[in-house]
Amino acid sequence: MVSLHDRVTVPGFRGLAGVARRDVTPPVGIRARNWGPADWNASQGTHRAMTLTAIALAQAPGTTPSHRTPDGVAHPEQVGAPDGVAQPEQVGAPDGATHPERPTHERPGAPRAEPLVMITVDATWWRRVDDERGVRDAVLAGLGLPPERLLISLSHTHAGPVLCSHDADLEGGELVPAYLEHLAAQAVDAGREAVASLAPATLEWTTGRCSLAADRELILGAGGSHGEPVDTTSAGAGATADATEDLGTPVIGFNPSVPRAATDDTVVIGRLSRVEPAAGEPLPTTTPLATIVNYACHPTTLAWQNTLVSPDYVGAMRDLVEESTGAPVAFFQGASGELAPREQYTGDVAVADRHGTSLGLAVLAALAELPPPGTALELTRVVQSGAPLGVWEPRPVEGSRVLRAVSDAVVLGLRDLPTLAQMEAEWADIDPRSRDERLRRARNLRDGYVTGPSVEHPTWVWQIGDGFLVAHPGEAYSRFQRTVREHAGDRPVVVANLTNGPGFVYLPTDEAYVRGAYQAWQSPLAPGSLARLEQHATNLIDTLAATTPAQTSTEDQ
Repeated sequence: MVSLHDRVTVPGFRGLAGVARRDVTPPVGIRARNWGPADWNASQGTHRAMTLTAIALAQAPGTTPSHRTPDGVAHPEQVGAPDGVAQPEQVGAPDGATHPERPTHERPGAPRAEPLVMITVDATWWRRVDDERGVRDAVLAGLGLPPERLLISLSHTHAGPVLCSHDADLEGGELVPAYLEHLAAQAVDAGREAVASLAPATLEWTTGRCSLAADRELILGAGGSHGEPVDTTSAGAGATADATEDLGTPVIGFNPSVPRAATDDTVVIGRLSRVEPAAGEPLPTTTPLATIVNYACHPTTLAWQNTLVSPDYVGAMRDLVEESTGAPVAFFQGASGELAPREQYTGDVAVADRHGTSLGLAVLAALAELPPPGTALELTRVVQSGAPLGVWEPRPVEGSRVLRAVSDAVVLGLRDLPTLAQMEAEWADIDPRSRDERLRRARNLRDGYVTGPSVEHPTWVWQIGDGFLVAHPGEAYSRFQRTVREHAGDRPVVVANLTNGPGFVYLPTDEAYVRGAYQAWQSPLAPGSLARLEQHATNLIDTLAATTPAQTSTEDQ
């Protein structure tokens, strides 16, 4: 039953925030050949600006400090430990394995924890472990942050510069090492500005819907339905069946047999606003600071025909939202392993802009439904008219002040991997340029990452007030974000692929392995890896939620 003065609150965070933006558009002529069929190597121009956005969050003075490890590597505390001290078995490792580092707690009187800094970049994907590590280490050192408090997340455009310093001997590749240094320097500069501008702010979460993303696991030939798995377990790592055979041919393209209702169309949106008390006014004075957008859809609109560097659909979405709000957009690519636009693989930038408009309008529609920043709707009175009318009005509230971060790796098994020579032999009949691109990717992916029978896949979980941010380096299927969000219940969750590293690999469903999907044979990970990552991430969420200090939020009554 509802009573007078009941409130409907918006999940959010109240603390300190700062924002900074940098233009990281690369020079014309940089290597940007991301597609096998491309008959060019170096970019010939720019479609829209490539940007880097830094958002810093911190707890306000006087807030109960968050728990973290002093050595810079955060690990989840054991749920249920009555004394708040970690026990021998680490929570969050689905195999029950123990780890050498153990968490400690900040004690009363300790300095307030370092800020959390998220940096989103219009960029493709990391080809090699050493390039990602070099950039992130430089940013960590420049900002003086422990590893669990920094996220560098890539939008995954397929029309950007190749982020691989080992391509320096190829056309346009000579510009890449300097560009990577430029990215690191701009990230440090923006991060410092964001931290220096920390001031009282509120971050509020809402959810929208956008039907841009569609299933991209298409099977041609007999059995050509996503819902009817075909047995390709006898095929090699890169082998596909002939289209005339009963197995069908798995390809990456829009699959119309999957209904829209089966595709995750969730857009998670964060509205970040500066909050200042207004003397004599019932509501605070607020200024837009940033909009966080989290959506799962491969930016593969622009393909081998396009010679322009472009953020793909993210660019038009960002420009539309920023024009309306007057504040920067930070975009997090969601769990989009099997999701992409229906219309893609084109050189027409107008198609990418149209896709971005679709997502941008969805973001603006969701923002329009929110009450003013820093408020909740309160049932203030009943007015008698032709019928009794319940009046809900915005009233100031103080949101949750919890801000915590944890990082931990889950051990994932590897499938039986063919040698590079075997892969080259299997791909002998395809276009030589496409074959060389596949082999180069496979070589870069394994170097420094596949060093034994298993790999450690890092995961970051932040608790930001009432919500969570879950990030990892791979390309998980959308089941990952569905599972994590269902587990979190009514708490909003940003789920980010392509964040930090190492582990720039697909995490498909087990069914994708059976279908012989590209994502499955391209990944070195064994079936079951997605389920292990899901369990690991939900365990980390549970750990943070269970160890949150009791006195962390207040509300004006």
